[in-house]
Amino acid sequence: MNMIGDRIALLREKFGMTQEELSKKIDISRASLCHYEKSRREPDYETLVKVADLFKVSLDYLMGRTNDPHQTLDPNIRSFVDQLELSDDLLMEKFALTIDGTKLSFEEAKRFIAFVRAERAFK
Repeated sequence: MNMIGDRIALLREKFGMTQEELSKKIDISRASLCHYEKSRREPDYETLVKVADLFKVSLDYLMGRTNDPHQTLDPNIRSFVDQLELSDDLLMEKFALTIDGTKLSFEEAKRFIAFVRAERAFK
């Protein structure tokens, strides 16, 4: 199950939009949107931000990290994450970043940090 595609389709339908209408609003092709909704591809960062902004939901919600469309990270956690350097492998190894009790892989942690930074940049 691709949470991102499911959430985009759900939001589009909730707001009564066709794929054609949404694709025009976020400046992508209808075919690309269809691929995202059918889990054939994942949207890039810029597209995720456009969808989140249009529907006024958090990136965490689009990524399936929360079921609350408006929930964002605590400011203290956001500050900590923003101070991490993505290129510092040793730092990433020292911290056991977990979600639901499962340690994040290095790549998952990098994506997590990137999305936190993205969300912060658009507030």
